[in-house]
Amino acid sequence: MTMSQAEEIKSKLDIVEVIREYVQLKPVGVNFTARCPFHREKTPSFVVSPERQIWRCFGCGKGGDVFSFVMEMEGFTFIEALRQLAPRAGVQLRSYNAQEASVRNRLLDATALAVKYYHKVLLETSEAASARAYLKQRGLNDNTIEEWEIGFSRDSWDDLLNFLKSKGFNEREIFLAGLSVKKEGGMNFFNRFRGRIMFPINDSAGNTVAFTARVSPEREATEKMGKYINSPQTQIYDKSKILFGLDRAKNAIREQGVAIIAEGQMDVISAHQAGFKNIVASSGTALSDDQVKLIKRYTSNILFSFDMDAAGQTAAERGIEQALGQEMNIKVVQIPGGKDPDECIRHNPDDFLRAVASAQDIIDYYFVKVFRGLDMNKIADKKQAAARILAVISHISNSIEKDAWLKLLAEKVGVGEQSLREALVGRRQKNIRRREDASPEQPGREHLISHEQLLSESLLSLSLKFPESISYLVGQITPDMLAEDLNRLFYKKLVIYYNNTTGTGDRRLTADSLKFWLNNNIEHESDLSKLLDLTDALILLGERDFYEIDAAAAKKEAAKIINQLKRKYLIKKMQATEQRLSDAERSHDGIKIKECMDELKFMTEEARRLNF
Repeated sequence: MTMSQAEEIKSKLDIVEVIREYVQLKPVGVNFTARCPFHREKTPSFVVSPERQIWRCFGCGKGGDVFSFVMEMEGFTFIEALRQLAPRAGVQLRSYNAQEASVRNRLLDATALAVKYYHKVLLETSEAASARAYLKQRGLNDNTIEEWEIGFSRDSWDDLLNFLKSKGFNEREIFLAGLSVKKEGGMNFFNRFRGRIMFPINDSAGNTVAFTARVSPEREATEKMGKYINSPQTQIYDKSKILFGLDRAKNAIREQGVAIIAEGQMDVISAHQAGFKNIVASSGTALSDDQVKLIKRYTSNILFSFDMDAAGQTAAERGIEQALGQEMNIKVVQIPGGKDPDECIRHNPDDFLRAVASAQDIIDYYFVKVFRGLDMNKIADKKQAAARILAVISHISNSIEKDAWLKLLAEKVGVGEQSLREALVGRRQKNIRRREDASPEQPGREHLISHEQLLSESLLSLSLKFPESISYLVGQITPDMLAEDLNRLFYKKLVIYYNNTTGTGDRRLTADSLKFWLNNNIEHESDLSKLLDLTDALILLGERDFYEIDAAAAKKEAAKIINQLKRKYLIKKMQATEQRLSDAERSHDGIKIKECMDELKFMTEEARRLNF
């Protein structure tokens, strides 16, 4: 694998289009912004530059190119990111071997081959006749079976094992992919799935990572392992981080601005066949925190369409609690007759369309559900209703939404809001602690760094966006007035570069020419990497904050920032001198006392000139 292949892939991809599949981008000037997917924030600080094909978050400090984004988003290695992006760019990777590939890639390869094998068995063998008939009976057409790569596992102990071994995979790799089981007390392996209809489960990038396997219809009465069995947790499959169908639904979710969450895989497949492309499934479990984050990449609006039985309602309510905690907008789809989405769509797709269109707001859904059958003249019923609704409110993080729920609850049960707020305190503190333990919120970088650092970065970004202002900058500020060693080093190199180019009559100072110069004039690799990274960050910062101003306004802005930096620098010097004066007075050192007094007098005059 060569770097030229990576560059070829980058040249053929638009970073904006790639990132759009994960984050909702909005155009601002020549760039795009969004709320960062890597830390919690309310004000967008994530910037993507289509011109430079780079991204940067000014909240958490992360940034890079299209590869680094996919690596960060998916938890991939560089090779795994190449593997995912190459087909999209139409690039055939020229070399690939087991030594270079990660274990994850080997498992993905084995699973991908298993999908093709099972699919071929379903379509072409007599053993799968009843499975084909069952799928037709469930209303699936040939195109849908092909699109979702539904398959069938023979009633065999080793056919898949032998097939994968013939393709170069060893027994351990097949086992780690969740495709085989080790015989108890022995070293031999056998197929995990036998005599079952196979539904591949993909991650959001479209890689098959697991299977749901339904017993063949003729074996239902005698099957001891249950109607459905699933792949185990593996290095490539964590069910709490996968939503069935998201790889196919994500574009529709982003375009329509809403995600429908169903309970089962057949709900999703039937819905997609009927034209409802924005539906995914939690695969029979409550929606997890990680799954909500997956959806939030594309939309903040969720419609829950779970089965109306007790298990489905419990799973829906737990998922709703997770979604409320992440400030999602939630509605509940209630299908007439208590049908699930699959059954409803097979009977009449228009019924499902109407149910989706009339989805009930979450607050109305809960209040109707909880108060049904209760008598608010009875204290016990009041307490029961309040407890059930407060349990939901405790998961709401948005204060406006929380107030609306509390106000309505107070009216319904006939008590004061303050009483309900006091009852909520204990629950809320428990939820906060639980969320912090499970997934501690990352504070934004802008809340951790000093004002002086922000000023320094703004000044340097101005100098790159408006190179003509550098001569003014050089005459007004020294490196030690800037915050952070890296900013000071960058400024020193910028001054050297400026003096070299203007001294030779070459005044074409650009960010790209500066990067070229840095590449050829910085000896230490670590310094070069940091300076180039900072250059990219400063370019985006300048485009984010100063895209609407002209050169004259930029000079005024630079003058204001320089004045603030000088004042901060002078205050630090005065504080240090006052400390030295105090030490000199304690030691009765007359010479040092006079030196300190003279310095303070000079700095006081300078402070007066700076108007503070």
